[in-house]
Amino acid sequence: MLPAQAPPTAYTLVQSTPSQPGGPTITTYRNGNKVLIEVSQPANGDTPAGHTLTLYDIPKGKNWSWNPDDKNVPCSANSFSGDWGDPFAMTSDLTKGIADGTLKPSGAETISGIPTQVYSGVTQGMTVKAWLDKKDGLVLRAMMAAPGSDLQPLVNITKAQFTAPDPALFNLPPICAGVKAPPTPAEIIADETGDSPDNYVSAYLGPGSKNSCSIIVRVVAAKTMAPVTRRWQAAIDTTYNQDDPNPPHYEFGVGDDGTSTFSGGGLHEITSQIRNDSLRIDNPPAYFNLAINVVQPHRGTSTGLVYRQCFAPVTMLYYVLKDPSDVGIGTDMLYAKAGKFAKAP
Repeated sequence: MLPAQAPPTAYTLVQSTPSQPGGPTITTYRNGNKVLIEVSQPANGDTPAGHTLTLYDIPKGKNWSWNPDDKNVPCSANSFSGDWGDPFAMTSDLTKGIADGTLKPSGAETISGIPTQVYSGVTQGMTVKAWLDKKDGLVLRAMMAAPGSDLQPLVNITKAQFTAPDPALFNLPPICAGVKAPPTPAEIIADETGDSPDNYVSAYLGPGSKNSCSIIVRVVAAKTMAPVTRRWQAAIDTTYNQDDPNPPHYEFGVGDDGTSTFSGGGLHEITSQIRNDSLRIDNPPAYFNLAINVVQPHRGTSTGLVYRQCFAPVTMLYYVLKDPSDVGIGTDMLYAKAGKFAKAP
């Protein structure tokens, strides 16, 4: 059995791309929360050699990319969430198969000077052979094949060094000075609510929660979360089926004053249920289409697919206006799962 262990956070790993003859070499340098990934692509025919460096700041969810060999190529910056290309995460299915006994010991070999245990077996209908560095919990090499086919290389780490790389590697070059990454989802939520993003979750992200609840919808202003007292309408379709090959066609009429009409599918207006600037939706399905129209002259509305998320028997759902005076500036829809705005009025 593979002992449970936390993957190391200081290393240098070099891997080839065995599925691409003449493909790039990828070197991953990690020191704690900073990661530098170097991709070196050799020249191939008329395609010149390529060289890219990408620096990841894991807790901030930011990354910067540049070509160290060409100062005329600008530095780019982006935001990310989740997996950034962690070599340990990419082989997690293999290590899981080793841990649960699906892949069984079948020998021992030394790979790049590192002793490994070889495992083999069948998982998810595929024949697999993997070389595991048990000390560090890293699959150094892996091959896979469909039944009756020859094994094909999947992972090939040619160098592994588990010491902290030179800190200077993680300094941004001058070409990246002043280049800012777009805000992360968490930063957007913090800006919209003036609160900790940990207290909220997007209503547009599924799947819906398995438990049921009632939902109270409020229209609020960004940053303050103060209720918007302008007139607003709501319409809902609780019959919408994501698997229906013939989805409903919705139609929205709009008057000169901005009042909307709703039709199509199971969409129907529930504005009459709004009380004290709050709309209560009792026991909605795991997902549903919801339209919120903050009335503004000559501006209509549309529906958005909302997933039910239940953090309490009555859970708060906020329709956030970036600018209450102009709906067209932008909106968002957030569930409050904790904090002062999670309590139902």
